[in-house]
Amino acid sequence: MLEDKSIICFAHDWDGDPTSKTHIMRILARRNRVLWVNSIGMRRPRASGADIRRLADKLRRGLGPSREVEPNLFVVNPLALPLPGVALADWLNTALIGATLRSRARRHAIERPILWTFLPTVHRLLGRLHERLVVYHCVDEYSAFSGVSRAAVERMERELVRRADVVLTSSQQLADERRPFNSNTHFVQHGVDVTHFARAADPATEVPAEIRGLPRPVIGFHGLLAEWVDLDLVRKLADARPTWSFVLIGKPASDLGAIAGAANVHLLGRKPYGTLPAYCRGFDAAIIPFRIDALTLRSNPLKMREYLAAGLPVVSTPLPEVARYGHLLHQALAPADFLVALERALAERSPADVRRRMEAMRSESWEARTEEMCALLDRRLEAAA
Repeated sequence: MLEDKSIICFAHDWDGDPTSKTHIMRILARRNRVLWVNSIGMRRPRASGADIRRLADKLRRGLGPSREVEPNLFVVNPLALPLPGVALADWLNTALIGATLRSRARRHAIERPILWTFLPTVHRLLGRLHERLVVYHCVDEYSAFSGVSRAAVERMERELVRRADVVLTSSQQLADERRPFNSNTHFVQHGVDVTHFARAADPATEVPAEIRGLPRPVIGFHGLLAEWVDLDLVRKLADARPTWSFVLIGKPASDLGAIAGAANVHLLGRKPYGTLPAYCRGFDAAIIPFRIDALTLRSNPLKMREYLAAGLPVVSTPLPEVARYGHLLHQALAPADFLVALERALAERSPADVRRRMEAMRSESWEARTEEMCALLDRRLEAAA
């Protein structure tokens, strides 16, 4: 495990839902100093109320100081023009962000850092932060997100991959596609907060009142309700089983029209991470109803391991990284097949079934995954010494 090092991490906004980035940096901050850089954006804002509010919030926070959110973990909000791919804006942002981060690094005793980026848009900053190592950690096919300039993102990412000392990916396909441009590319799977989600199997964990009285079975989902969630599929499942309850937990980030008016679909909104095990305890089965496209075929859903660590039976649309766990869950694509899989999953709720799924996750903790990544980085650091 890395120790007594400095890390500058480029990721999403710290205050968002915990993701792989959050878990990894929290663990690394136990023995290292981490400067977390809130999102500098990959797409240009639209003339929407949400984007305008986000820009205003970014400006407000960018004018404020960095803050220590956890011991050894500092969050900074650099100001940047939201025009990725525009040459002049990229040049100005590089100068502005570089100056801001050098200043914050000095303030928090961040010296000769490891530059660990989850975003492909920081390639111009390489060499400007006195870094000792560059790690590109690719957890998504960023060019496939809606609203981004595909050509610009692909160009920026290709340069970053070539210049990085180590490339980490969360799916095999992401690794296979980047290895031709950097031989030091490694596939490291996601982990899971085993202890946290195991609370779902604890009889002392109280099921939240808003789902406690719903008709059973309760089919649950938690996560961002974004473009990759197939709400058409959810609606067909709900219509086919009107006596079942379908519970969707997460921030809406796409059109929810497909499930409008479905009496047995319950939208509960975003819930604090700390409460998710309690909701999982109230589920009879969990689903991953992702669309099949360029984005999801390269994804590795965190929720899969979270559901399994909670002991839940799971049904997912067929994704390559989900298929690795085919002995622990069910996969289906067409609505009729998905319903058959759900019926089978609901029959697998015995104490032995619950223990089997939970035990399979014991070796997949975030601590174990972070140690695997650090071993790769240590070898690279030793080779450069």
